Amino acid sequence: MTGAKTAVEWLASVAPDPGACRWEWERNPAGVALLPAGRLWDVLILPGRLGYPTLDVLTRVIDQPGPVLVDFGDARMGFFVPPGTAARWLGTGVRTAGHGTWIVVPYPGRLTGGVRWLVPPDGTGTLTDPALLELAMHEAAAGLAGSEDR
Repeated sequence: MTGAKTAVEWLASVAPDPGACRWEWERNPAGVALLPAGRLWDVLILPGRLGYPTLDVLTRVIDQPGPVLVDFGDARMGFFVPPGTAARWLGTGVRTAGHGTWIVVPYPGRLTGGVRWLVPPDGTGTLTDPALLELAMHEAAAGLAGSEDR
């Protein structure tokens, strides 16, 4: 459980009061916390239909992408990218969470009934390179378009 504890520390470090955040988070039956984006990471939020094939492409190209969240209905996936990415991102159908926004984050290593980790944080600060994510999105979108043409 060392990795989960490290991941908890890394995630909670962005909270206004990390100690209070950890205390509440660990005792919250839903196992989620509301954390500010824009300090250690931004989040690019893709529709699940594009997000899953994008993650497939990423995991073929790199050993360990950054953390990836999925919502309870698999409708949206959030890829953790370096801070500042959200302010510069231009892309149709991609939402961003950066400075001034907050996101629901599940406790690493705990199953929740809602938002969950597809790729949990490892606690080291590993993030997905936005240029690599964009290339993976293009490949995934091309694959989706090709399957619709058939």
